[in-house]
Amino acid sequence: MKRLTLLRHAKSDWDDPVARDFDRPLNRRGEKAARLMGEHAARKEMRFDLLVASPAVRVVQTLETFFAGYGETLETHWDRRIYLASAPTLCDVVRDLPDSADNVLMAGHNPGFEELILELVPDDGASPLRDDIETKFPTASLAVLDLPIDRWAEARASIATLASFTRPRDLDPALGPGGR
Repeated sequence: MKRLTLLRHAKSDWDDPVARDFDRPLNRRGEKAARLMGEHAARKEMRFDLLVASPAVRVVQTLETFFAGYGETLETHWDRRIYLASAPTLCDVVRDLPDSADNVLMAGHNPGFEELILELVPDDGASPLRDDIETKFPTASLAVLDLPIDRWAEARASIATLASFTRPRDLDPALGPGGR
């Protein structure tokens, strides 16, 4: 059994006049959400053998703030393929994960993460959480997928179970739509 936890970067600052999208930082609301999600992961005793992430500034800052809430830091394996990747590219990243890691945290972007979840979790009506993700996978959300495989290379469509899906607004309503 392999477990893949996806962390979408927190809300970024569109008012910051950066030259490239890659360099866009988090805003204050994003920092609050990332810390809250790290605290949630610690309370749920989530453990990770490996962290693979997009090197975009907003992902780097999300992880720094997430780990401040989580209480420990993991060594990050940066993979530029994750930056704004499509579901097929993210599937390649998953299949390339080392089999020595059973619990992987991947940090990156939408719409790719949402598409990846919808690809891996069957659309059979058995998962109300999948329906929630199909509606929206908001910034700083965590989705935990269980894959009944022994090797990451065996990952394929409709194989995963969505074990949990947590949005920042589930933990603090002020982080939901219209919140401050």
